[in-house]
Amino acid sequence: MTTVGVRRSSRLGRGGMRRLVPLAAVASAGALLLSACGGGSDSGGTSKSLTFWISTVPGQDAGWKKSVAEYKKETGVDVKLVNIPYDGYDAKLRNAAQASSLPDVAAVPKIDPIWSNKLLDLGSIANNKTNKINANFVAKDSSGKVLSIPSDVTASGMFINKSLFEKAGVSYPTSPSKTWTWTEFIKAADEVREKTKAKYSLTFDQSPSRLRAMVYEMGGQYMHADSSGKFSADEATKKAVNTFVGWNDDKTMPKSVWTSGADPSAMFQSGDVVAYWSGVWQVASFAESVTKFEWASVPTPAEPVQASDVNSGGMVVGFNNNSDAATAANKFISWLYEPEHYKALCEASGFLPVESGLNPTYPFKSEAAQAAFKLYNESIPLYAPISGYFNVAQTNWALKGKSLTEDPTKTEIGKAINGQQSADKALENIVAGYNQQVGGAS
Repeated sequence: MTTVGVRRSSRLGRGGMRRLVPLAAVASAGALLLSACGGGSDSGGTSKSLTFWISTVPGQDAGWKKSVAEYKKETGVDVKLVNIPYDGYDAKLRNAAQASSLPDVAAVPKIDPIWSNKLLDLGSIANNKTNKINANFVAKDSSGKVLSIPSDVTASGMFINKSLFEKAGVSYPTSPSKTWTWTEFIKAADEVREKTKAKYSLTFDQSPSRLRAMVYEMGGQYMHADSSGKFSADEATKKAVNTFVGWNDDKTMPKSVWTSGADPSAMFQSGDVVAYWSGVWQVASFAESVTKFEWASVPTPAEPVQASDVNSGGMVVGFNNNSDAATAANKFISWLYEPEHYKALCEASGFLPVESGLNPTYPFKSEAAQAAFKLYNESIPLYAPISGYFNVAQTNWALKGKSLTEDPTKTEIGKAINGQQSADKALENIVAGYNQQVGGAS
């Protein structure tokens, strides 16, 4: 997975997403870096001493700190955390691989072919039914070897201006088991806009991930490769993208977001927009920053597919440095994903879990934020497998030495919204861009 969750500005993460510091954790910036020399000047740790590389902002390392402390208390094994700045993390991993000094465990932003042959097989952990790890988001190679398990997941989702809906007297779903279609959502949002004289019905992140999610929900596959690795856009994708382009009429949606990079989050937070299509990473921020109105997360539309675009916040891997350390690393990762321990990690770091049935208790004071995380935790197990397609595809590309360095979606869809080309032509150009960069790598 080349970037399975670009940590927005500082933590592991994927294009356009932003990981936010959880309210629970209070840490100083000065404590961010633990001694970076612990990466191992030799070839790995021992059965009683392991090195664990992470890259995260102050505060979000709280869960990892808690986990390694508890593990030492229970087992006597010392797991040394090394928190490395996101910028340069990939290079440090590559250098460590070339110098035979990889850590024993790491939370990484992507799988790199330079060190992928050194990874432990985490299949016994991922396939342990007690853990209830969502298989749609686990990274495997072509042989079925489990290369990594997400530390957490991120997903696209819908926010509404609850105050405007109530003022207009328009209802909305609150449970993913009884969600609305995109057609029903747009009809409701337009009605709220007209009744309240709001400026727009919807703002929508200028993001391939957010567009993918909507296309999946409308039954399309977006950019999907066949068995030979050749990409195409199916008829449902064409219909969904044409629908999306049509919404950008400066009433239902502002053209300026996808044509000139206007900030959709700021528009929503102004209070003059009915709804915002973004994702879970906004929750912690909205809990603090949205004060002009009441907001709520609502179930993602399904027309007819219940889906989203779900990505890994980070990817936990183990390295096969030596037999003692490899066995110990596997034991630690296994312990980490036992439901009781993994739940504690998610609660302390504000993670959306890859395991189902945990019902974490988060530290948000905001009722809207608490409800939002509850909704995401209820929704993700219901999402169709296609929700993890892009997340998994990136691993396949990376293992074959390819990556989607520039997704043409934003540029080409922007041109269609601007009237410079048809939506179908935009899709043709996007398909061509995918085939040029990662074609044949599936």
